[in-house]
Amino acid sequence: MKKLIGKKGLSIFTLSMINVAAVVSLRGLPAEAEYGLSSIFYYLFAAVCFLVPVSLVAAEMTTAYPQKGGVFRWVGQAFSPLFGFIAIFLQWLQNSIWFPTVLTFAAVSIAFVGPSQSGDLALSANVWYTLAIVLAIYWAATIANMFGMKLSGVISKWGTIIGTIIPGAILILLGAWYLISGGEIQMPIHAADLIPNLTHFRTLNLAVSIFLFYAGMEMSAVHIQDIDNPQRNYPRAILIASAITVALFVLGTLALGFVIPQDKINLTQSLLVGYNTLFTYIGVPWLGEVIALFLAIGVFAGVSTWIGGPSKGLLSVGRAGYLPKFLQKINSHGVQSNILWVQAAIVTLLCVFFVLLPSVQSAYQILSGMTVAMYLIMYILMFAAYIKMKAVGQLRNATFRAPFGWFWGVLGLLASTLALFLSYFPPSQIPIGSPVFWVAALIIGTIVGVAIPVIIYAVRRPDWVDPKSGFEKFTYQKR
Repeated sequence: MKKLIGKKGLSIFTLSMINVAAVVSLRGLPAEAEYGLSSIFYYLFAAVCFLVPVSLVAAEMTTAYPQKGGVFRWVGQAFSPLFGFIAIFLQWLQNSIWFPTVLTFAAVSIAFVGPSQSGDLALSANVWYTLAIVLAIYWAATIANMFGMKLSGVISKWGTIIGTIIPGAILILLGAWYLISGGEIQMPIHAADLIPNLTHFRTLNLAVSIFLFYAGMEMSAVHIQDIDNPQRNYPRAILIASAITVALFVLGTLALGFVIPQDKINLTQSLLVGYNTLFTYIGVPWLGEVIALFLAIGVFAGVSTWIGGPSKGLLSVGRAGYLPKFLQKINSHGVQSNILWVQAAIVTLLCVFFVLLPSVQSAYQILSGMTVAMYLIMYILMFAAYIKMKAVGQLRNATFRAPFGWFWGVLGLLASTLALFLSYFPPSQIPIGSPVFWVAALIIGTIVGVAIPVIIYAVRRPDWVDPKSGFEKFTYQKR
């Protein structure tokens, strides 16, 4: 037990749990349940090619450059402040685009609190109901964040326990009992099904979304200074977190696949349908309504956490002269209030986007595709920065060195680039209307997402710099 506890106060297990809390969300399980047993391949592939590389590479760069800035610091140090600003801006922007998709899941969860499953299904598919609930939850979470970390921290902690950890454990246990007790398995179980058909790009599109399941692990790298012997203990924490994360995703996905036929899986409803089916199987169908409420609480907690995180990082960089004074404003609680208001306006507009598409499910998938594309561009920049800094010796001062560092950097870059390429192929499983519309929406969204920080950087002014920001310059700017 002593080996798991560091003198600095952060144990390997605690760091592992921080990673799990930052990454794990149950809402995406139905997307992978469509793949049956082959979903195991996708989970393991993304873990090895993306989850582990992100964690190790971010940790090494953090210890080499522990100053404020995160991905802005790393990419800016390797290339230029412009590329660094593009990276951190996309990290914030993709997060804003992500909110409507995760809040759609919350709306579905609340719909399933009702007593009639057929009525719940009809309500959850109603686009106007979805729009109203999404906006109500998001604005409530935004207002909660305006009061600072004291309130949002409590929401995040207890909301994650109630809305993610407990429901995840229940789903896995119910799925295991369903299998052991002889329930009718809806998923084909053959050894040959473990290896997916990799020849159809459109079929692979939904699988690309699994990279976003694992996104966010780079944020835990800031804790590497708080653990003893990081060279040895940080990889162990990452290994534990990765194993737990993959186990939750794999076993949860299989549990859904056991009870829902593949052709009946719906990205926004099937998790709740799966719970209802499993609870009915053990004779307590009313618990489906309870778990639906728990899941909605979990989404609210996750949204509350992510509203404050990336926007705070953007404020830190913005005060160094990269954002207009208007967006640098903080309220009496030290919260980046104007950034949050602007973010809320963007999210509101995106939510209205739901009513313009054939179904809530198609809107869900298109916005998810935009989120994946923008986040992957940020990761491509991050991995490229790591490789560049390795090549020119800018990571010599790192107190943590990723084992086989070059390998993880190149693997992460190749995997992220491949995933970005595949994300532009419209999924054959989802009714998104014209494939041309899908491709056009993602390409235009990506171009706009990159163009905004480029324009802001081009028009920046000297008076945008806050002399009290304490933001350290890049090493090449100090000469």
